[in-house]
Amino acid sequence: MIIFANWRSRVLLAFISAMAFFAPPSQAGEIPFEQWLKGVRQEALALGIKASILDAALKDVKPIPRVIELDRKQPEFTMTFSQYQSRVVPASRVKRGKQRLNENRALLEKVSHKYGVQPRFIVAFWGIETDFGRMTGGYSLIKALSTLAYDGRRGAYFRKELMNALKILDQGHIDVNNMLGSWAGAMGQSQFMPSSFLAYAEDFNGDGRKDIWKTKADVFASTANYLARAGWKGDQTWGRRVRLPKGFNIKHAGLKVKKRLSQWQKIGIRRANGSDLPKHDLSASLVLAEKSANGAAYLVYSNYRSILKWNRSTYFAVAVGTLADKIASR
Repeated sequence: MIIFANWRSRVLLAFISAMAFFAPPSQAGEIPFEQWLKGVRQEALALGIKASILDAALKDVKPIPRVIELDRKQPEFTMTFSQYQSRVVPASRVKRGKQRLNENRALLEKVSHKYGVQPRFIVAFWGIETDFGRMTGGYSLIKALSTLAYDGRRGAYFRKELMNALKILDQGHIDVNNMLGSWAGAMGQSQFMPSSFLAYAEDFNGDGRKDIWKTKADVFASTANYLARAGWKGDQTWGRRVRLPKGFNIKHAGLKVKKRLSQWQKIGIRRANGSDLPKHDLSASLVLAEKSANGAAYLVYSNYRSILKWNRSTYFAVAVGTLADKIASR
């Protein structure tokens, strides 16, 4: 019992020491970075992360000005829905998606069988997030997250993600030199934030590591696990583009409004080619891509909502569904 009490005391002292270095986001820039980093180390030690891991991870870490620049940068213009679709779902990506689906079909079927997510959707996420693993980001995750956590604009959030990244290193899934990703902290071929990695990453090939950087089995399974945990229904699609009747009242649009397909049919909504809606009487909501009855309209199902849990963007969710459909088409 004495040993246990001493252990608890050491953890408490380490935590208190860490908090002494921590400052609210608005004051973070007033603390020298070296002092702030010592606080990060003490907090990580209090969480049980090994000193040897911290020695390697925090060595030579300094703020990256380019990361701050990117975080501050405002877009010069807002893309329209059609512009976004053209950029994210070009014919070239559809072609590569078909190739990747065929090349990895056996593995994708195994993953699909376990998690209940259709292969075409796994490939679509893979294609949109990192162009099928080609563009995963070249920033050191620890350095990028340290920069954002110290900067203070969203310091508390990124400090938590930094701690999560250190936990991943401590668990041995990857080493610090290969822990690369985007400037904002998204990692690997599935572009998980560290918190998402800890919650959803999978070791599908059973080698003891959850490798979303180079192991496709783990990449596919981690994506599928995320969607399965988000409520994915493997026997349903995501939605479909539809044609609205003249004089359609947009009060019927939005995810808060749910109707059976038969009800949407009575209102006058048809498939994009003008034919009747499917006979399967699923519950669906109407999504207007650009908040206008004159733009692209989609009837969406439960899986659309699961996609939104990955990225809460109408443009993104429709792009994933569209790419998945085109990948599976002949």
